[in-house]
Amino acid sequence: MAEAENNVVKTVDGDCHDFQSLLSSSNRDFLVRNNGDQVKIDSLKGKKLGLYFSASWCGPCRRFTPKLVEVYSELSPKGDFEIIFVSGDEDEESFNDYFSKMPWLAIPFSDSETRNRLDELFKVMGIPHLVFLDENGKVSTDEGVAIIREYGEEGYPFTAEKIQELKDLEEKAKKEQSIKTILASRSRDFVVSSDGNKVPVSELEGKTVGLYFSVSSYRASADFTPKLAELYKKLKEKGENFEIVVISLDDEEEAFKESFAASWLALPFKDKLVEKLTRYFELSTLPTVVIIGPDGKTVHSNAAEAIEEHGIQAYPFTPEKFAELAEIEKAKEAAQTLESILVSGDLDFVIGKDDAKVPVTDLVGKTVLLYFSAHWCPPCRAFTPKLVEEYKKIKAKDEAFEVVFISSDRDQASFEEYYSGMPWLALPFGDARKASLSRKFKVQGIPMLITIGPTGQTVTKETRNMVMAHGANAYPFTEERLKKIEAEYEEMAKGWPKNLKHELHEDHELVLSRRTTYCCDGCNEEGHTWSFYCEECDFDLHPKCALKEDKETKSEEKEEAAPKEGWICDGDVCTRAP
Repeated sequence: MAEAENNVVKTVDGDCHDFQSLLSSSNRDFLVRNNGDQVKIDSLKGKKLGLYFSASWCGPCRRFTPKLVEVYSELSPKGDFEIIFVSGDEDEESFNDYFSKMPWLAIPFSDSETRNRLDELFKVMGIPHLVFLDENGKVSTDEGVAIIREYGEEGYPFTAEKIQELKDLEEKAKKEQSIKTILASRSRDFVVSSDGNKVPVSELEGKTVGLYFSVSSYRASADFTPKLAELYKKLKEKGENFEIVVISLDDEEEAFKESFAASWLALPFKDKLVEKLTRYFELSTLPTVVIIGPDGKTVHSNAAEAIEEHGIQAYPFTPEKFAELAEIEKAKEAAQTLESILVSGDLDFVIGKDDAKVPVTDLVGKTVLLYFSAHWCPPCRAFTPKLVEEYKKIKAKDEAFEVVFISSDRDQASFEEYYSGMPWLALPFGDARKASLSRKFKVQGIPMLITIGPTGQTVTKETRNMVMAHGANAYPFTEERLKKIEAEYEEMAKGWPKNLKHELHEDHELVLSRRTTYCCDGCNEEGHTWSFYCEECDFDLHPKCALKEDKETKSEEKEEAAPKEGWICDGDVCTRAP
């Protein structure tokens, strides 16, 4: 025990930890279970260990622990694997409550010295943290959390060789992919229907299958599900060989049941294959509909957007069909008018102040900005005053200009409060056209500002950036205007030095740089476009401040060069004139 007493961990062959000295202390040679039982450290000889650094106050830990419990339950019957909890809790009550949910061993809470020593030895910088040791005490990996999340018990014994083997198998599976390799597992060869019946995966062979990754509580999924159900219904009525299989990411079984419509199929609730499929198809957004063709190969990685935009016309989601849809979209773009964007049935108006209706036809022939924004959005509230300022400048120059506010506010009161500070027009709150406009212009975030030209064609979706960079000077926000602005900026900087030294920043040379907006460290005023900038120190100097000193310096040098009357200066010597 001398090593433990001196806080020294004994190693074998220099890189293998001795379990006894690693886990014991001077007055303890055992670990504990959550029922109070003591387990001798000697009993761990020949086993593979996982050191689980975690704490009850840590949200990611609490979310990860149930997954680790599942893996442990699968592996512990082998008899050669154990996990040891190394707590980061600060009081025993929290430790006991958290540990009660764990079926493995732990360093006693009272032995904070050993827990701290293990933290330091394994360089634990964040939790949850999981270190795997082999039966000889050698570290197999300290990336245990990522491995468990990705591979679960399949990653056992958690060596680099095993993980590489799994990756190779995944690559092979992609090459030899079929509907069976995607949806069946060693213990299950069926999917389930909405009424709970088991449907053999083999019945899906030869069909086009949409794998619908969804979380029913997520608004985007909830909004999309009825659209997918409508597409499915129409395709079945036409007799198409098409099926939907829900891959639910829901945590609650009731939510899982709500996630698929009648006649759809699904992987069973919390099936182990769900996580594997999210990784296999590199899931990055929800909703996602992966299309598997009749031959079992992936036809499209996510047809959700196409289904929203084109509905049944997108079927069967092949490259040829998407090329055809692209041509249709081009034709629509070429024929686009302001009325085709803003008029929908009886909704042929926008509103002004006091809810006055303004016919869309009154805006035809004008440059119109569509402003997607909301009161609850801080970036929107920060940008709106800037847009108001530039709107007034443009309006003073050209009456054939307007902005239409398209609200994402959550209630009428918020809409009215926000719109009260805007001098332009708007769609009424809750207007049905908002959804189609968001879809048409692929509005993924707000604020977003889109320019529609006098002909009704889309000029740019980057209007917000142009307003921030150039203000009213960017109007009418065309590519030609941007080129002129760039030429003006280049002309402005002609004759300026590329770099210079300044007394306000003597440590480094300042470099002439393009800067959208900044605060001048010389005069504390806002600057735009050009700055004499030090990237290392994030120091900006407006050209008028930097070049003012430069002119004064040259003026002083010029004055010094003029000799006093009656004197002649030659080199370093000035002498009286004869």
